[in-house]
Amino acid sequence: MANVTFKGNPITLLGNEVKVGDVAPNFTVLANDLTPVTLENLKGNVTVISVVPSLDTGVCDAQTRRFNEEAANLEDVNVLTISVDLPFAQKRWCGAAGIDKVQTLSDHRELSFGKAFGVAIAELRLLARAVFVLNAEGEIAYAQYVPEATDHPDYEAAVLAAKALV
Repeated sequence: MANVTFKGNPITLLGNEVKVGDVAPNFTVLANDLTPVTLENLKGNVTVISVVPSLDTGVCDAQTRRFNEEAANLEDVNVLTISVDLPFAQKRWCGAAGIDKVQTLSDHRELSFGKAFGVAIAELRLLARAVFVLNAEGEIAYAQYVPEATDHPDYEAAVLAAKALV
């Protein structure tokens, strides 16, 4: 498993770490209108999954805004942000932040995504910061588990991985 810390303290990640070449595990998260979204809903397009602990924090805010900007140059690519924030809070945050190209999805109900991708933080019931890029068939083409959950991911590497697939 990835060794990840949160504010310098070691944390326990639930689930299994995914690696490049793996078939992405299935999961169910909720869209802002409470409809379920699964891996099957994403197949057919390249997908960037930005994982954040909470949209209402500085790094998570900046990360989601950055991927929203990058999404403008990623044609036919799903760009998602997944957190455990409630769908209503995500919708409110997106409206206030002007986020219009990233789809926010909530894993608050069962931590289905968090456990499937090995990013659920046992001690905090949040998700660890990570970025995954899936090809159109749903295979992992890029995976970054950010070692310190309060640090930024490698935006350029994730975007380059997505562009290489389209």
